[in-house]
Amino acid sequence: MKLKRKKQLVTTLNILDKPIRFNPFVFSRTFFLWALLGIVGGLIASTYWIILEFLTHKIAFFDGWQVIPAMTISGLLAGLIIYWIGDPGEIHLIVNNIRFNKGKLDPKNNPSMVLSSLLCVASGGSLGPEAPLVQVTGSTGTWLGKLCRLKGEELRSLSIAGMASGFTALFGAPLGGSLFSLEILHHKHAVEYYKAIIPALVASSFSYVVFAVIIELGLGATWSLTAYEYEGVFDFAYAVLFALAGTFMGWVFIYCTKFFKTVFEKFTIPIYIKTTVGGIILGVIAYYLPLTRYFGHHEINELIGQSLPLTTLFAILVFKIIAIAVTVTSGWRGGFIIPLFFVGTTLGLIIHHFFPSTNLTLTIVSCMAGINACVTRTPMSTTILLATLTGFSYFIPILFASLTGYFLAPRIPFIQSQLKEQKA
Repeated sequence: MKLKRKKQLVTTLNILDKPIRFNPFVFSRTFFLWALLGIVGGLIASTYWIILEFLTHKIAFFDGWQVIPAMTISGLLAGLIIYWIGDPGEIHLIVNNIRFNKGKLDPKNNPSMVLSSLLCVASGGSLGPEAPLVQVTGSTGTWLGKLCRLKGEELRSLSIAGMASGFTALFGAPLGGSLFSLEILHHKHAVEYYKAIIPALVASSFSYVVFAVIIELGLGATWSLTAYEYEGVFDFAYAVLFALAGTFMGWVFIYCTKFFKTVFEKFTIPIYIKTTVGGIILGVIAYYLPLTRYFGHHEINELIGQSLPLTTLFAILVFKIIAIAVTVTSGWRGGFIIPLFFVGTTLGLIIHHFFPSTNLTLTIVSCMAGINACVTRTPMSTTILLATLTGFSYFIPILFASLTGYFLAPRIPFIQSQLKEQKA
């Protein structure tokens, strides 16, 4: 034992005797690679958003009964793009490739993803641009990594950093976007990718600056909720109770999606027929309930600003969940995080009708956190994202709500690739 300690001491002294190469900075050359990826990600996200806004304004010209044929034709065109160019996959494929395909996201899926998602989101589908942006910027990270001859965890980290840069650009939360890119991979194994957190933070920060300069989106709170003031320890109990309602709606959404998936899979029909049928259903829902159209980024403020009767709120809640489920299962492309926040907002307004003495902001944000953490299993990033998007500065109640949704989520995750074990 003494001999072993003596050898360790000698080794330590030998190390100390060696000349030290002085480096005044922590960052290395790879910092500039992460920064470049963030800048490119910000430019990609800005370009996508500008085109999306342009198309949305053009297609929004068709309202009233015209929304039905407009969304039907958009569904048909999106389906034809996927049929001809190739299926770009969904968030399940992204997670699966990061975990099991050595962190590689294939850029060849980007043309189909970009074109189909632009049509789907701009025409009024109930999915947002976050998933397409994550796919495109993540695959850009893979491409840049291969260009620099990176392998293994370095390549995977760059792909994750690319995902974070795209997600951050839309939400305006570098820390939340970075954590989301890790949490979404798997609720048990995200720690395996801890090395990617610094690359993700750097890329997210640069992407945020570029996107904010060009678009000015994500500067300050996005949704106009009244300022929250802490009223006592019972606020934590309220947050958990409201999150229970949000979690319940998360379960409803998951099973509603499974139902429509079963229905669409019963018929062996081309993808463009599925997207066309989806467009008809979404158009009819949007005709009767216009607030259910689009993914909810602007509609959340409209919902909060109007004093809608309880029956209308219930109708919006039910049919928005159906609209998201149909959008997901009929082949339309996009992400479901902001739409779930819209559902949480509607649920919060309904609860406030029955319990008007409770804080409206706390009610809405807790429902948002509960439903999103239940479906995506991302409690940490959900907390930070909602604090940023709503201006909810005292975010601990949001954390309680997010953890409630996370721990009461179904055993089998909605994103099925989160369930698979790492292959040998």
